[in-house]
Amino acid sequence: MKATREILANSSFEETRIAVVEDGRIVEILWERKGEGGLVGNIYKGTVENVLPGISSAFVNIGYEKNAYLYISDVLPKDGKTRGAIDECLKKGQEIMVQVAKDAISTKGMKVTMDVALPGRFMVFTPHEEHRGISKNIGDKTERDRLGVVVDKLSQQYLKGRGVVVRSEADGATDKDLEDEAKYLAHLWESITKKFDHSRSPSLIHRELDLTLQVARDFLNDEVKIYLLDTREAYQNVSEFVGRISPELKDRVRLYEAKTPIFTAFNVEDEIDIMRKAKLPLPSGGSIIIQEAESLCAIDVNTGRFTGSRSQEETATANNVEAAQEVAHQLRLRNIGGIIVIDFIDMKKATNRQRVVDALQQSMRRDRAKIRILPITRLGLVEMTRERKRESTMSLLTEDCPQCVASGRVLSVDSMRIKIQREIHDLTHGRPGGTIRLLLHPRLADAFKQQQQLFEKNVHRSVKIQGDPELMWEDYRIILE
Repeated sequence: MKATREILANSSFEETRIAVVEDGRIVEILWERKGEGGLVGNIYKGTVENVLPGISSAFVNIGYEKNAYLYISDVLPKDGKTRGAIDECLKKGQEIMVQVAKDAISTKGMKVTMDVALPGRFMVFTPHEEHRGISKNIGDKTERDRLGVVVDKLSQQYLKGRGVVVRSEADGATDKDLEDEAKYLAHLWESITKKFDHSRSPSLIHRELDLTLQVARDFLNDEVKIYLLDTREAYQNVSEFVGRISPELKDRVRLYEAKTPIFTAFNVEDEIDIMRKAKLPLPSGGSIIIQEAESLCAIDVNTGRFTGSRSQEETATANNVEAAQEVAHQLRLRNIGGIIVIDFIDMKKATNRQRVVDALQQSMRRDRAKIRILPITRLGLVEMTRERKRESTMSLLTEDCPQCVASGRVLSVDSMRIKIQREIHDLTHGRPGGTIRLLLHPRLADAFKQQQQLFEKNVHRSVKIQGDPELMWEDYRIILE
């Protein structure tokens, strides 16, 4: 059974946010901020700055502060057939055409490829390849055969026999629809190559569609009930775009005109707030804890209040199945990528362990990212990888905590008390007498007041404890009076 989708778009001066809702649940939130990222799909004329044979990579200046990273597998072979060492394919100072494959994430620069791909609604044109393929999501053999014949003909007629991948949206598309798109992609590639020939390096020679139009191209189909946009400009742009590429779906593009902000009305803001939480409850009382690092994410599964009604094995399995479903949802919603390790509760039976992996795989079927899941171990560990072209939502929304220095933890009340006592002892050389004024974070000050007698006994002095809201947790001031 196909899911029913709704798409909600919120645009403001500085950012565009789009929420994808499937069967009433928010499954994906896409973000685009002006001047920050959002470069995937852009094509540049760049200059090779460094070629590093030791790591089979090159760095390319495409006009940004950090050079883009180009790996050997993304370099086009010189003769079109064989790819040698990277220093045989590229030279310092060489001008090349590259497309951004992955935005800059954390300390890593953008990743680019020379193997350009131009996506349309029904097909993806790959001008440097000859392979032609059809999406596995088109299962009907008759339709696959029809599309194969049509696309082969169009490739020879308009695309000079170059590579084409037929997208799942082409299922049921008319010959005329496919022909119009082939003509458009051929014209687009011609204009890009001309601009490359006449532009200086580094320069942008093709800009990918903005986020609202990308979503219209990639998401809008018969499964989408409505695409709701909250600004008239975005609505008009999307409506005009859909009218050109899929006029039969134009009536599903609507303008949201209610006074309540669209993300508030549909509870998207609440979901964004929940995304900041590390610990998430499961329906039956268990929980998962998500700890995300730069390129590794660890997820711990706990039973919590979930005790089940049968054996420990069945309780663990039922809790793990719930956890697998929620993990799949959160990875997609938070756009977590890289290496992911999930620590499920131990299960003795291999059949139960496989049941959990099956639940994880099944729940990830609608995720558009490339995913690889390794077999579960006897200890309940699952290792997997998830492709990510843009930084995770948490990286976009948050920054390192200045109080805990990104450790996620601060010194305890007792640790702070002992540390300050030691410092006072060093300042006074342990001599008694006099008064000390101690300024602390307000919550810390309240905790210290409860132990004031012990504190004064240890420092041999009278202590005035005051809260200062401008101080962070581990900051304090000692004033000798």
